[in-house]
Amino acid sequence: MREVKDYAYITLGLISYSLGWAAFLLPYQITTGGTTGISAIIYYSTGFPIQWSYFIINAVLMTFAIRILGPRFSIKTTYAIFMLTFLLWLFQLLVNNYVEVPDMTADGKPLLLGPGQDFMACIIGAAMCGVGLGIVFNYNGSTGGTDIIAAVINKYRDITLGRVMLICDLIIISSSYFVLKDWEKVVYGYVTLYVCSFVLDQVVNSARQSVQFFIISNKYEEIGKRINEYPHRGVTIINATGFYTGKEQKMMFVLAKKRESTIIFRLIKDCDPTAFVSQSAVIGVYGEGFDHIKVK
Repeated sequence: MREVKDYAYITLGLISYSLGWAAFLLPYQITTGGTTGISAIIYYSTGFPIQWSYFIINAVLMTFAIRILGPRFSIKTTYAIFMLTFLLWLFQLLVNNYVEVPDMTADGKPLLLGPGQDFMACIIGAAMCGVGLGIVFNYNGSTGGTDIIAAVINKYRDITLGRVMLICDLIIISSSYFVLKDWEKVVYGYVTLYVCSFVLDQVVNSARQSVQFFIISNKYEEIGKRINEYPHRGVTIINATGFYTGKEQKMMFVLAKKRESTIIFRLIKDCDPTAFVSQSAVIGVYGEGFDHIKVK
C-alpha cells in the first residue's frame, strides 16, 4: 500500500508539472531548466515535440543513474518519465484543441492569460511545476534530467534539492537566448526557475519539518507509552529538579515530525490536561525515523 500511495502521489505531482508547462510556459515561449527546458528549446527552434526529446534525453541519462540511485528509485523515475511524456502530449492536445480563447500567438497557440501576460504566466507555471516536483520528490520519485543529478548530490551531501537544480539549470536558460533572440524571455526563464526552486523547497521541507517536546507530568509513564504506540516516537526520560520547590520530577523529551504535533498534544491532554508542555521547532533531526546524515 505504501508503494501504491507513492505512485498515486507521483502521478498527481506529474499532472501539476505537465499542466504548468503545457498551459502556461510553452505558449508564452518561457524556458526553465532541466531536460524539459532543453526539450523546450529544441521545440522552439525546430518544432520537434517536447515530449519526445524529453523522453530521448532521459532514456540516455537513466542508463547512468540506475547504479547510483538504486533500483527502486530508478523504477519510479522510469515510471515518471513515461507518464510525463504521456501527460505533456495529453495536456498540449487539450490546451490546443479545447481552450477557446480569442487571444493567440502568431503560430495559433491559445494564450490562457491573453497577450502581454508573460510574467503572470511564468509565475503560475513555475508555481505549478514547483509543487509538482516537490510532490514527486517527497514520494521518492524524479522526473529525470537535472532532477537525477540533484537527487544524486542530495544523497551524499546535505544540500537542498532546489539549490542544486538552480545551479545546474542556469546554463540551460541562458542558452535559450540563442534560439529566442529575446533577453526578456531569458529573464522570464530566470524568474520561473527561482519560483520553481523556491516552491519545490517549501513543499519538500514542509514534509521534513520536525519539532521537539519537553513534557513535565506526574503521568509520564502513561504519556510515554501512548507516544510509543502512536505516533511511534521514542521518549527519553530526564531526571529534573524544580529550582523553587526542590522537588524531583521526571521530564520527557520527544522528537517528532511537525505534522504529528496535533496527535501528541491530543494524547497529552487525554492523559493529563494539567501537564506542562514546551514545543519548539528544530532545524534538523538525523537518525532512525528521521533524515540520514549525508556528509562523509
